[in-house]
Amino acid sequence: MGMPSGMELLLIFGIVVLLFGAKKIPDLAKGIGKGIKDFKKEMKEDEPTEVASEEPKKVEKTESTEKSETPSETTKQA
Repeated sequence: MGMPSGMELLLIFGIVVLLFGAKKIPDLAKGIGKGIKDFKKEMKEDEPTEVASEEPKKVEKTESTEKSETPSETTKQA
């Protein structure tokens, strides 16, 4: 399967004209173009956030003086 020939493209175009009408084709093409433009714009906006999230984050050590209670340190009531 290769690219459609000239006659096949004309047939496809004729079917599109019959389905949508000659007046709606420019609006349809305009909507598709705007959708592609918006998609490309969103892809460009997402790139910096992905790069920034891949960088390792610096973790600072905090001093914690809390002591956790282990089972051997608990008092048993009898």
